[in-house]
Amino acid sequence: MANHSATKKDVRQATKRRDRNRYYGKTTRNAIRDMKATSDKKGYEEQLPEVVSMIDKLAKRGIIHKNKAANLKSKLTKKATTLA
Repeated sequence: MANHSATKKDVRQATKRRDRNRYYGKTTRNAIRDMKATSDKKGYEEQLPEVVSMIDKLAKRGIIHKNKAANLKSKLTKKATTLA
């Protein structure tokens, strides 16, 4: 366990950051899952900008890598074009 006050503070901050990052990541994953479950094109395209924005924010915050964000967005938009 940490002995210095600055180290104790750093542990507290890291815990808060980890919980916040886990929340953002899980919320985005759930949104992606719900969007993939949608079968109608109109509903899918309505959700797409919101989910893409969430993915961009994850990449900006460093929770996921920017290439992973690009791959996710690419797959989602590709599915949007294939839905009939």
